[in-house]
Amino acid sequence: MNKRLLWKLCVTIAVGTVILFWAVDILTSRTEQHMSYISEEFQQELIDYGRHAERLYYYQGEEALESWLSALQEKEQTWAAVVSSDVMPLAGGVLSSQFQQGFRLGRSVEWKVHLYFEDNPIMDIIFLDSRGARDKPSLTTESKHSLHFLIQLPQRMRPGVYLKYTNILLQFALPLILLIALSVVIYRHVMTPLKRLEKATRQFSEGQYEVRVGTCLGNRNDELAELAKTFDSMATRTGNLIIAQRQLISDFSHELRTPLARLDMAVDCVTHGIKQEESLCRLKYESLTMRHLVEDALTLAWLTNEEPQLNRESLDLVELLGLIVDDARYEYPSRIIHTDFPPEATLPLSSHRALGQAFENIIRNGLKHSPTGCAVYVSIHQQTQAYEIRIRDEGPGVPELYLDDIFKPFFRLDKSDQESALAGISGKSQGGYGLGLALAQRQIHAVKGSIYARNCLADRDDKRIGLMMIVLLPF
Repeated sequence: MNKRLLWKLCVTIAVGTVILFWAVDILTSRTEQHMSYISEEFQQELIDYGRHAERLYYYQGEEALESWLSALQEKEQTWAAVVSSDVMPLAGGVLSSQFQQGFRLGRSVEWKVHLYFEDNPIMDIIFLDSRGARDKPSLTTESKHSLHFLIQLPQRMRPGVYLKYTNILLQFALPLILLIALSVVIYRHVMTPLKRLEKATRQFSEGQYEVRVGTCLGNRNDELAELAKTFDSMATRTGNLIIAQRQLISDFSHELRTPLARLDMAVDCVTHGIKQEESLCRLKYESLTMRHLVEDALTLAWLTNEEPQLNRESLDLVELLGLIVDDARYEYPSRIIHTDFPPEATLPLSSHRALGQAFENIIRNGLKHSPTGCAVYVSIHQQTQAYEIRIRDEGPGVPELYLDDIFKPFFRLDKSDQESALAGISGKSQGGYGLGLALAQRQIHAVKGSIYARNCLADRDDKRIGLMMIVLLPF
């Protein structure tokens, strides 16, 4: 059995797990990255603090700035100051303009904040004009250093306040939701056919023998599809067996009524002393008929239910058919039997008993339906991988509509009772009960052979002039 379902589940779970870890990692890192920056609102507020400090320093003096800084520190519960940077190069070094422009004592409000550090960072807003405001040209003192407004980031402005909850959501809730979704997908993929199988099993147990599962699974091709095929095969065979058994019991009980009624009549005649000798013959005949009917019905039921393989021994078809033809010539002296046999036709794996009974029933059937003085032709032809046995009679044939039905149990075209067999040597009813060909078909199937029937037509007017049974036995 293939393991498509196993590989499908393995690939689904493996790929799903990899995608899950990748998604959690990407979302976590990107969320943390996004939450590591001060919000634009707070950035603007810090810049406004720097601009306000700059205006106080240049327009109102240091006392006003000092007072404002004290109030700001108390308001934000943090540290703040305005400082100057005086970077003096040594050993004749020269500070580049790029360094002077980018030098900071703290962090820019646009920079990333490390959320895992306990202390809040120092934010740095550089004064725009170290010499004073552009509209205050009176401040002419040349300054060789820049001024910076420094403030330790207030706690209320610290980014990543919800980082802990976000991490819990991304690392626990998200994987849980995705794994539940994956489990639901896998569950539905596995359980959908199983539920259909359970429903079909329940319907089958309720007597709906035509129910099947395979057609409901579409193009699915895995272990569950194989299970559905196995169920359909079992349902087909079991349903056919149940239906066949019911039909066999019904037909068998119907066929038993007539000989039982005749037995009752014969017993009454014997009891009352009416035609005792004839009634005793009738009792013997009906008893023998019922015994053969029961034996054939039991054999047919066994072959139908068990479907045994009887090809266990080697035999020669020429020898087997020769013995059957000799017995038939003795029993039907008013008929002619022509044979066309090769020197030998060996079957390495077959059943002498099954084939013997099958060919005996077929040949007797042909002789019974052939008029007096007519012939039955029996021939063996070797093909590439099988022997073809043809048995043709010169009877009326069978309507095309019923060529398959003649192999059904208790099927008879002529329902009239033919009771002239009281004096028959074989002791069997000449009329029969429609079990001979049904038994023959199942016995031939049991040795891996096949049988079918066709009418033999006249050359001109398409009139039926006989029935031909064709048996194929592989070797």
